[in-house]
Amino acid sequence: MLLERIYDEDLAQASYFIGCQATGEVVVVDPRRDLGVYLDLAAKHDMTIVAVTETHIHADYLSGTRELAARTGARIYVSDEGGPDWTYGPEFDVEGSGGAVRMTHGHRIELGNIAVEAVHTPGHTPEHLSFLVTDGAQSSEPGFMLTGDFVFVGDLGRPDLLDEAAGFVDTRFAGAKDLFASLRDRFLTLPDYVQVLPAHGSGSACGKALGAVPATTVGYERNFAWWAGYLRDGDEQGFVDELLSGQPDAHAYFARMKAQNKLGPAVIGEAPRLVEYGPEELSTELAADRAILIDTRQHGEVHAGTAARSLNIPGVAKAASYGAWVYDPEREQRPLVLLAASRGDAEEMRDHLVRVGIDTVRGFTTSLTGLELVRPKLVEPEDLDGVEPVLLLDVRNRTEHAEGHLPGAEQLSGGRLLWNLDRLPEPDSGTIVSYCQSGVRNCVAASALRRRGYDVAELEGGYSAWAALPSTTPVTA
Repeated sequence: MLLERIYDEDLAQASYFIGCQATGEVVVVDPRRDLGVYLDLAAKHDMTIVAVTETHIHADYLSGTRELAARTGARIYVSDEGGPDWTYGPEFDVEGSGGAVRMTHGHRIELGNIAVEAVHTPGHTPEHLSFLVTDGAQSSEPGFMLTGDFVFVGDLGRPDLLDEAAGFVDTRFAGAKDLFASLRDRFLTLPDYVQVLPAHGSGSACGKALGAVPATTVGYERNFAWWAGYLRDGDEQGFVDELLSGQPDAHAYFARMKAQNKLGPAVIGEAPRLVEYGPEELSTELAADRAILIDTRQHGEVHAGTAARSLNIPGVAKAASYGAWVYDPEREQRPLVLLAASRGDAEEMRDHLVRVGIDTVRGFTTSLTGLELVRPKLVEPEDLDGVEPVLLLDVRNRTEHAEGHLPGAEQLSGGRLLWNLDRLPEPDSGTIVSYCQSGVRNCVAASALRRRGYDVAELEGGYSAWAALPSTTPVTA
């Protein structure tokens, strides 16, 4: 058996490439939309991708299941659990792939010596499946479980996302109880040696305390996970209370991902060649508001001068995460032009953005020379007392805000900002002073607000710089 973990550091998301080397057949689990890594692996090992599946209707990234099936002709397998509200759309019957197979508990995908068995593990979402993997060349019993957003290393998938990001009301309580039952009846009945391969790692918003190591075992989680004692004692209510407390903010774009992943994400096919813009052409496009410049530099460089109404997405490392904060393709269709050192860098960043459904990158520029630049407003921490903002805005997560914030600050995380403008003063009512921990997230969020017409001054150095002043007293809770 060949088993490869493909990990996206940007979204802290893992997909899996599982193949039988005897027959050369592969199944890919939870793929992203930029397919190069899967196609390259198949070519490297002289194998054929014949099946593609996913553990659940994802909220944090746009599924590549349809994309991969359309490219390779692989058969699609999706969950048919959870009831009619959680049924995948007919768009999953991709032409040429033989139609999507709807799986229920116990369904098996067999590839030569490999068996992948669906296990219904609701809680994070009602339709959620985990996959038991058996390498028949070694054993008749499963040795691996791909747990999706069910069990992470040291944590569990959060059951509150449907309320936080998808518009449901109080589903978190039933979801938490379902998680308890899934642990008791599905997970803890497995032998300790079964290796656990989750869909997310540290940094994901799909849990509150995910471990940074890539895998665990049933036995390790049984003995050392925070939830283990509650399961041993049969304490469902204690488990529910602990699970639901202290969850971080859910990014607002999760609602778009959830809806598109249920219906069937658009198939984009081969990406077109990016246009390289010179200064004069780009100036014309920006002045006519026919394009949006993405300034990919770090906040210190942006503060020295950037194009008016540009959006800041600092570097490729978190391009998908920050891109989905500041650009909503359901409301905005203007093409994006990336500031990038080279065509290759621009293409890499485009790959990150398509993971969250931002498909409108059309070009790049290697320099801002020749463009009319502006310097964003800044406020030094020691000068803050002399400023009278219409709003002091904390764009960090609510858990960070509770641990310590500036007096009088209101919290609205950067990932929810553009979807909650009704919580802000009118754009012409005065200056908003905004901050995050160090300045990175704040520069991203402030660029989005400026594009919407708000007058924003960024607190230089963020909360850390302010808290370091000898005269400051943070507010907690």
